Amino acid sequence: MPIYWAFLTYMLLKPGVENHEYWFMFSGIDKVLHISIFILLGFSFMAAFPKIRFAAFIQIMLIYAILTEILQDEMHMGRSLETLDLLADTLGVLLGYWFFKKIKTLPF
Repeated sequence: MPIYWAFLTYMLLKPGVENHEYWFMFSGIDKVLHISIFILLGFSFMAAFPKIRFAAFIQIMLIYAILTEILQDEMHMGRSLETLDLLADTLGVLLGYWFFKKIKTLPF
């Protein structure tokens, strides 16, 4: 999980580049990517710390999401703070938590 977290931080804070149009791109793809990467983050965090309370989990995840958005804006490297990105991050974290809890209850 630390490797994924470091990679995610790098990807979220690296300088923005001009996007080229590809066949799979659509309006809002960045929000889908935010949700997806934060699902994985939330899930892997819960897998690493399965006994953490929900309140502590959500606080840690939201602080991380808010800090990365603020840093994107403050670094002036082609990225900016977007409220919808923060909303997508929060939704992704909650889905990751939910997926972990659902998989944990499956009888194996």
